Amino acid sequence: MRKLIFVLGGAGAGKTTVAKALAHTRRAALFDMDTLLRPAAEAIMTQAGLDPNDRDSATYKRLCRDLGYRITMDAALENIAIGTDAIVIGPFTQETEDPLWLENELAAIGATMNEVEVKVVVVHLQDEQLYQQRIEARSSVLDRWKLDNWSQFRRSLTRREIKWNLATDSILYFDNSGMLSEERLTMLERFIYGNE
Repeated sequence: MRKLIFVLGGAGAGKTTVAKALAHTRRAALFDMDTLLRPAAEAIMTQAGLDPNDRDSATYKRLCRDLGYRITMDAALENIAIGTDAIVIGPFTQETEDPLWLENELAAIGATMNEVEVKVVVVHLQDEQLYQQRIEARSSVLDRWKLDNWSQFRRSLTRREIKWNLATDSILYFDNSGMLSEERLTMLERFIYGNE
């Protein structure tokens, strides 16, 4: 059965690292919202006379956020429609609050939850300080707002429940505080693919 795999989590949790490792071992298509949206976000923010590296302000979210999710999901769903497993990376904070969001997305390609196996890996870290250390260490201009507004940004790092209509064994909360060893990667693969 074709698989739609979500790798979710806050900034600095390592969701991209986890997703890329899974995509590499299984040769699945990878859809990172940050990568797909970046050219459009830079153009939109520049045309609005704003910082093209802003990815966190209320203005950015108003102008670009929904577009990013639409681009990402359209690309992933197109691959699911032709039978290719898709791994999607992003926070999906608003989307995971809507119990019907996932079913509506699949319906757009004429698919149901019975025809596409959905797995969700929620990547998180043990504590807020580790998030901050990792964000600082990656030295990205895209993180400037996060670090300058840490007391506000830190609220986005709280663990949240996925409200989609999925069985509990389709959702894994993955503590990525340590190294992503072969053993831990194998555990993730088993969660997603079973004994395939």
